[in-house]
Formats: sequence, structure tokens, C-alpha cells
Amino acid sequence: MQTAHHSALEAKHAGLDQKIAAEAQRPLPDTALLAALKKQKLKLKEEMTAQ
Repeated sequence: MQTAHHSALEAKHAGLDQKIAAEAQRPLPDTALLAALKKQKLKLKEEMTAQ
């Protein structure tokens, strides 16, 4: 059973996925921003699997 918290985490995870994809498509992607976004995404993934 999914809780509202888990659904919110999934939504944030998907949003980060979109931001990462958009940044990666830029001609000169900001590598520091990409690293930060990926780190946030990993933390969300870990939180989702911990539940």
C-alpha cells in the first residue's frame, strides 16, 4: 500500500529525473548542478526503499 508520503517522494523523484534530463541535453551542461541533482535523486530513492 502506498502512502501519501511515498507518492510525494515518487513525484519528487520523477521531477528530479526530468531536471537531470533537461540539464544533460543542454549544449554545456552544468556538471555541478547535475551532480547535486543526482545526489538528491539518490537520497529520495534510498528513502523510498527504506519504507
